[in-house]
Amino acid sequence: MSFTPKSLCIFCGSRNGNDSAFVEEAKKLARAMAEKGIELVYGGGSIGIMGVIAQEVLDHGGRVTGVIPEFLQKHEVGHSNLSELIITDSMHNRKRTMFERSDGFVVLPGGLGTLDETFEIMTWKQLRLHDKPIVILDTKDYWKPFQDLVEATISSGFAHDSARNLFSVAKNANAVFDCLKDIPPIDEKVFTSHL
Repeated sequence: MSFTPKSLCIFCGSRNGNDSAFVEEAKKLARAMAEKGIELVYGGGSIGIMGVIAQEVLDHGGRVTGVIPEFLQKHEVGHSNLSELIITDSMHNRKRTMFERSDGFVVLPGGLGTLDETFEIMTWKQLRLHDKPIVILDTKDYWKPFQDLVEATISSGFAHDSARNLFSVAKNANAVFDCLKDIPPIDEKVFTSHL
């Protein structure tokens, strides 16, 4: 299945990490999104990779929608110059709003919040609540342990083989768009095999 997204939700860190490649690859992705007219939907922050990617999209003429819970906005980490800023009453509603506003998901390096978002959106896909593409941007092999964990769930009998097709892996920003052109099919057994 191939499609052209109008918007992509980016899950990423509220810190920059300790390797400049994380930030540089995020900037490349942001520039490509702006050039292709793809709206960025993200967590609304002004710090870390979140802030970097949002500012880069804006600087290159793109549209950015941020979604941030009220308690984080009160801590002044929200970006103040977005195309649109949506303030939610909870983290759960933040994730739901980002999901509803997006045609697909790209996961960049990040911390525990990024892991939470990634696992949840994958689980929703496994449960057939959506069929949107999920692409992991694996800068500097950051997501190798995550991929190993998914493989462990399969080899240990806790997930069907098709679980590995819930997401695609891109090694650089340009490859993200190649992944969106070649979305792996999901076997129904990824949902039904354990029922």
